[in-house]
Amino acid sequence: MSADAKAETITINVDGVDREVPKGANLIDAIEQLGEEIPHYCYHPKLSVVGNCRMCLVELGMPMRDRATGEPVLDDDGVQKIGWMPKPGIACSTTVAPGMHIKTKSQVVKDCRNGVMEFLLLNHPLDCPICDQAGECRLQEFATDYGRGYSRYTEAKNVKPKRTRIGPRIMLDDERCILCSRCIRFSKEIANDDVLGFIDRGSYSTLTTYPGKQLENNYSLNTVDICPVGALTSTDFRFKMRVWFLKAVPSICTESSVGANTEVWSREGKIYRITPRRNDAVNDTWMTDSGRALYKQVEADNRLRAYQVDGKASSFDAAIAAAIAQMKQGKTAVVASARASLEEQFLLSQMVEATAAVRVDMVSHYGDGDHLLLSEDRTPNLRGALLTGLINDLPDARLDGLGKAIDAGEVDTLFVVHEDLAAAGLTDAQIAKVKVIYAGIEENSSSANAKVSFPLLTVFEKEGSFVNQNFRVQKFHNAIPAPRGVVYDLHLLETLRAHMVGESPTRPTVPAVWELMAQKITCLHGLDFRGLGDLGVGVDAGRFASLPFVESKNLKHDPEKRSKLGVEAGATA
Repeated sequence: MSADAKAETITINVDGVDREVPKGANLIDAIEQLGEEIPHYCYHPKLSVVGNCRMCLVELGMPMRDRATGEPVLDDDGVQKIGWMPKPGIACSTTVAPGMHIKTKSQVVKDCRNGVMEFLLLNHPLDCPICDQAGECRLQEFATDYGRGYSRYTEAKNVKPKRTRIGPRIMLDDERCILCSRCIRFSKEIANDDVLGFIDRGSYSTLTTYPGKQLENNYSLNTVDICPVGALTSTDFRFKMRVWFLKAVPSICTESSVGANTEVWSREGKIYRITPRRNDAVNDTWMTDSGRALYKQVEADNRLRAYQVDGKASSFDAAIAAAIAQMKQGKTAVVASARASLEEQFLLSQMVEATAAVRVDMVSHYGDGDHLLLSEDRTPNLRGALLTGLINDLPDARLDGLGKAIDAGEVDTLFVVHEDLAAAGLTDAQIAKVKVIYAGIEENSSSANAKVSFPLLTVFEKEGSFVNQNFRVQKFHNAIPAPRGVVYDLHLLETLRAHMVGESPTRPTVPAVWELMAQKITCLHGLDFRGLGDLGVGVDAGRFASLPFVESKNLKHDPEKRSKLGVEAGATA
């Protein structure tokens, strides 16, 4: 779709006022873009339309024309008459058309909404005080805004299954379900795991899984996100924290090179959940279940929490001094990381120059992709390492070349970022031949054999940017404070660089590093950190676009999947 087509608008009349809306838009989406609301439950912009909740009823009309001549039919004042439909229609299955008239606030519409809300609440349990959805529940909100405010129902409510485990990460409270079918359609249309359905009829209808099956795909928790009530809840988040106490911060999923946009929810320095953030150019409104669990690395038992020299706790300054002394003694090689941010990789490349490193290696981390939002490249910023010039080609899965250099006596010191040297292919004998300076989040063979260890921060404790598989630069923000006594990764790298060249170190900020990157990296000219916005900016990959990345089976090469996710096939921005 061209930019001109995207910008094309038409005029419709909403409650007596002419408004400009995008051509071909769904009526619910069009009204939302005008800053107004048509209440709805079953409709979701990324799922098929079923029209079964009826909450979005509105009055619809079109300018009248004479059937024989096609001329406008005018009233006594010379104004074209509006032919109103005899009954309200559902907005979710209506596409805007030029001249369309819509009434969203008439008494007829209000009565319809009152009636629908009354039916939805007939058998709904009064358990809002203990419901995880309280505070972000559309049923609560619409009952207040569009309901009667009182109940005429005196009969006993139907009893349905409660606390039903329908998957390893999903709990169902069927009494709360309003039969919107969002979860059913998501599982079938997006996750390709058609395991949910309704059984029984009328007010006894119940959501369940097919016999012998569970909702256990790696996207199951998206059904919790799109459930408009508290029927589906996450077993990980269930009863942990009220959402109104939580602070949501924009971030990026680091599970793979897809770079799904996320929100990290925390309170008082503790993360409670991660949910997807809408970005139609990357992940629509979805993310993987496995990506939601990454916050647990913050409090992991193997977290590296203190500076160490020769296996003993040390201060930051002492660790810096020991690392500088070691790197000045002989030939230094660097093992960089595709898990580091773009800013960290840029400063590391400057440190490489300052140390006159004899070589820079990087380890690839590949796995099976799922053709959706989990790519084969299991790192968030491999492309960033290419753009910054830290590496010039795709890395190997093992450090065999580095191992040969060590055996040949060409390397005395290894500066390692994040990587586990043993897992990357170096033998114990090879590791024993060099002095290791390790900077990472978790303890591993590198930290165990390190002369100096620097703890680094998780993506949740700092800000920066990553370059995803489509060379889209996206930023993330710190959701929680850094551990006490641990400096920011940028400060560590700049301090090492400055001491190596005899300068006084500064405390670089992400915007300041961006000023330098925009000057030195061609594809970043004219950009700054703030200018990336919440959705990121696509950049010209140059010669790297032709590299044989492993995402050959991934989403960007699957036009059918891209269409379902609302992303153009082959899009790079």
